[in-house]
Amino acid sequence: MPATDYQGSSASFGRSILSLRRDQVHSMEATHEASGHELELEAFQRNVTERFVDLFSVGSDDLLSLSWIRKLLDCFLGCQEEFRVILLNNRSHVCKPPVDRLIHDFFERCVKALDLCNAIRDGIEQIREWKKLIEIVLCALGNQKMLGEGQFRRAKKALVDLAISMLDERESTAAMAQRNRSFGRQNAASSRDQHHRNFGHFRSLSWSVSRSWSAARQLQAIGNNLAAPKANEIVATNGIAVTVYTMNSILLFVMWALVAAIPCQDRGLQVHFSIPRHFQWAAAMLSLHERVLEESRKRDRKNACGLLREIYLVDKCTKSLAELADSIQYPLTEEREAEVRLRVQELGRVCEVINEGLDPLERQIREVFHRIVHSRTEGLEALGRVNHND
Repeated sequence: MPATDYQGSSASFGRSILSLRRDQVHSMEATHEASGHELELEAFQRNVTERFVDLFSVGSDDLLSLSWIRKLLDCFLGCQEEFRVILLNNRSHVCKPPVDRLIHDFFERCVKALDLCNAIRDGIEQIREWKKLIEIVLCALGNQKMLGEGQFRRAKKALVDLAISMLDERESTAAMAQRNRSFGRQNAASSRDQHHRNFGHFRSLSWSVSRSWSAARQLQAIGNNLAAPKANEIVATNGIAVTVYTMNSILLFVMWALVAAIPCQDRGLQVHFSIPRHFQWAAAMLSLHERVLEESRKRDRKNACGLLREIYLVDKCTKSLAELADSIQYPLTEEREAEVRLRVQELGRVCEVINEGLDPLERQIREVFHRIVHSRTEGLEALGRVNHND
């Protein structure tokens, strides 16, 4: 059942969150004699909820933007650090069955997430290649006092290369030919060749991702056998099973959202999120999941190579500029020139946002990668030491 069915509307979602927070306050007051362990686990659930409510609360123009993706990664890093501390503070529980098996399963999912981090960094590099083509267009049409046929010819070539490079790899060769029809058969052929060279470069950027590797299959592997703990498991693990399940769900959602937003090899969104509604954070996470799926179903996003908002804006601006360039007759009228310069300014603003956001995003992806590695190593060493002593 979609999250919107559960909420009824965004307004009722807001009321449910307010009610949730009031319940949390009463819960904390009622458990003033609770153990530090119980308070720590409850605080983790509360913090996860607040982070995902914050992610959900953005408007449609901010969802899946570079700034939102960075906020998503901040959410993951914060949750991961709290989870790491909980494991360290509860070694006596963590290193005994059945918790040790749950922790091992989580770390196996983390290994798959590392591959996805590498693939996402490849996608960021691909966006950088697109930015170079955008800069050619901006240089040709944005920095010239007089716009002539030579400038438009150079800009058109870059726009064709960009349009083909941004095609989802599942689109057909016929779609490529359709996009290039107005530029002639020779230009179309050379642009397809350039696309294949760019795509080959894209595939070779990551040493850990082979040609047969699939982001969609990797996500499915992370989600396989991910089930909410039963009552007896919660009791047997002193509540830690709930914390591990929560972190598993966060890992799956964050990696899924990254694959949805950023170009990567064999993208796919067909991951089933089956989260029981009684978890505090479930409504916000499932609502975000539904919103991202709604974006992917939009007519102008269906064949996109990534749902990142800046990718959508680049595609929209460059298509508009290419159509305008195709209709140009020389010499330009003042009205046409003003329209061209306006479209170039719009593209320039998007390019500036990409330029400012891409490097920080890559640094965050790198930090997520290293944090996962460090936490996994630390956890496995702790488990190994306890088992050895036993």
